[in-house]
Amino acid sequence: MHLSSALPRALTAGTSGIPRPKVSRNDVALAVLVLVEQSFVAALLPEAGNSHRPDVLGWMLLTGSALMLVWRRRAPMVCLLGMVGFVAVYHYLQYIHVAPIPSSVVALYALAVAGPRLRTVVTVPLVLGTMITIISMAGKQDAVATMVQSAGWIVAVPVAGEVVRVHRAYVGAITERAERAERTREEEAARRVAEERLRIARDLHDLLAHSITLIGVQTSVAAHILVADPDRLDRTAVASALDAIADTCREARLELRTTLRVLRADSGGPLPDLAGIPALAGAAEAAGARVCLSLDLAPESPESPESPERPAPPAQDRPADARHGVGPAVQAAAYRIVQESLTNAVRHGGAAGPRIEVEIRREGDTLRLRVEDDGPHAGKARGAGRTEGFGIVGMRERARSVGGTFTAGPRPDGPGFAVHAELPLVPPAPPEPGAEPEAALAGGPPHVPAPPARKGEPA
Repeated sequence: MHLSSALPRALTAGTSGIPRPKVSRNDVALAVLVLVEQSFVAALLPEAGNSHRPDVLGWMLLTGSALMLVWRRRAPMVCLLGMVGFVAVYHYLQYIHVAPIPSSVVALYALAVAGPRLRTVVTVPLVLGTMITIISMAGKQDAVATMVQSAGWIVAVPVAGEVVRVHRAYVGAITERAERAERTREEEAARRVAEERLRIARDLHDLLAHSITLIGVQTSVAAHILVADPDRLDRTAVASALDAIADTCREARLELRTTLRVLRADSGGPLPDLAGIPALAGAAEAAGARVCLSLDLAPESPESPESPERPAPPAQDRPADARHGVGPAVQAAAYRIVQESLTNAVRHGGAAGPRIEVEIRREGDTLRLRVEDDGPHAGKARGAGRTEGFGIVGMRERARSVGGTFTAGPRPDGPGFAVHAELPLVPPAPPEPGAEPEAALAGGPPHVPAPPARKGEPA
């Protein structure tokens, strides 16, 4: 910064852009107190050879220098300049020189406390030089010597004010950091609560919607058998439908218990994985759907990642994720996406069982999911007469939570609906080191930008 541009800004600092404190009763009281003290000094100190007791003009100048202190906080620079104007004339007329010292001390201190430091460093020498120059031009050599001798306190007072200003700034910075840290903790707590509520909502939606949909379809099958031809009741078919309902209820109860165990435990718990995909397909088939499942998780390269000197342990002795290299968070997300896709296909597939193709395969470092159905029959449009739910939103959030992409919409090659997802085998590390691992495993907040929606994809 050039000195020519810094000086004007230093001299006018604090005069614009910052709310100025109003003149208070304390400012007026301090000005009156300084005036009383100066009056006592001027009235009681004996006259010296180079000074005399003030007359009417002297008392007016002494009063004006004290009254300028009313603006010491609102406009410290104006206060100092006004005080200097009164005191310069007072000293020039050879009144008792010690009398206006209190007002000078208060004005210089107020200027230094208000800051900034550059303004104080520039203003104090200018004020002192101006006073000495004015008195020298008047030929008052004794007064000049007195002014030079008292220059020590003129420098000491701004230094004390600067120390107070730095201390106040330090305390203010500490207080601000503490308040900011408290706000950050509160915002972080609120964010974690919102993430946990979203995760619980997704888990309950995926679990209950799937189970209730299957129970509803199986109940409709049993009711149809009972109403269609009561005289020729197929007891075997009714018993089969009721057994399927009971099995679905047991599975829902077990999965709900597992979910509640995860929510209650601090260290997490078992999460759904790819080993449960065939059971999902079987439950959809029990509800009347025709499911074609293709599950290919073998790595592309037959070479083992282990060292050739150390043989790899048998597949049955290794964890499930070690056999195919898919992380547990990705397995949980894939399981929930397939579960919700099968639920939607069964729910909106029409009276006759829909044909559903489920394909899960590993390609390099990516796990690709494809779930397609042949859609409702008799020209019934998917989603007609129903409100938009949270299924597709939840699937998209689960895919994003592990760094993957998700698209869903009507099939371009015919009737039906298609769901496609691409998930990394191992999700990326969260951006914050203190993030909860359970939040990511259960489908936490997205960490990647949303992929562009395909044409026809529901919101």
